[in-house]
Amino acid sequence: MLYMHVLNGDATLTLFRQSNIRGEIVVCREMMCEGKVKYTDDPADFFASRSKHLEYHYGIDKQTYFTNVVKELEQLANVTREAEVVLWFEFDLFCQVNLLFVLHYLRSQLSTLPRISMVSIDQHPEVPDFRGLGLLMPYHFPALFEERIYLEEADLALAERAWQAYCQGDPLTLEAISREPGGHLPFLGPALRAHLQRLPSAENGLNAIQSYFLRKLAVSSQRWHDLYAQFWTDMKLYGFGDFQLDIYLQRMRSAGLITQQDALLSITGLGREMLNNEENYLDYISLEHRWLGGLRLLHSPWRWSERQGTVVKAE
Repeated sequence: MLYMHVLNGDATLTLFRQSNIRGEIVVCREMMCEGKVKYTDDPADFFASRSKHLEYHYGIDKQTYFTNVVKELEQLANVTREAEVVLWFEFDLFCQVNLLFVLHYLRSQLSTLPRISMVSIDQHPEVPDFRGLGLLMPYHFPALFEERIYLEEADLALAERAWQAYCQGDPLTLEAISREPGGHLPFLGPALRAHLQRLPSAENGLNAIQSYFLRKLAVSSQRWHDLYAQFWTDMKLYGFGDFQLDIYLQRMRSAGLITQQDALLSITGLGREMLNNEENYLDYISLEHRWLGGLRLLHSPWRWSERQGTVVKAE
């Protein structure tokens, strides 16, 4: 049996190689949870749109993207029906959205799907504060491989519906999917709800991550790396790294919600007013090029209501 192992990011790559599990390896180096994505079965069209957006708005060089990301993923189009694709994806939003893309890519590029199995965990008995496979030791991987779960057609169909809704900016469908039984995708629902909480809140325009940072800084000023460490413990469902959190803080500084003196972050008077719902974040920022998947935030009526715990339409 030929195995094609798909790892989510390079953090696990060295450990996985040291585990001596046989098979080829493809590393998914994307971050589909960040920025604009387009729903299409044409990979050339998709990656052209994606690379343009990432280069212009995130400073990711287009050539580097095609070399390190696209070329790697294109190996999946060559998987034979006799092989088995083993997906090693974690429980958080970052990994789950990448997982949706990989499943869509396989379905759209292969006329006959091979067997698809998955290793996806949110805890490990030997790692008390489990946040991802990168915290494991090489000897942990063979046992996880033996316990892998095979995805069925119902799982693939659910993933395709979720990916389509994500790319088409349809938060109501995503919310409905998040409440469905996940089958062999048990972490999809919670991840989608975390995604929806990135919508501006109906109360003050802040999303869940911005609110978290302001609440922490309202108690006391903190060094950015200490704030990040708390986020990774309290909000690990997002799976975001330094790159994404840096973007959040930069935008909050530009809006006047926080200040930074060397490594020390402090909340401003405006930031406190927003926490008290006396001001609205959307009045202080531009949403011109802000996207959540296929949802362009500029002029979007969709909000997340903290009070109701659901997606609502702005009045």
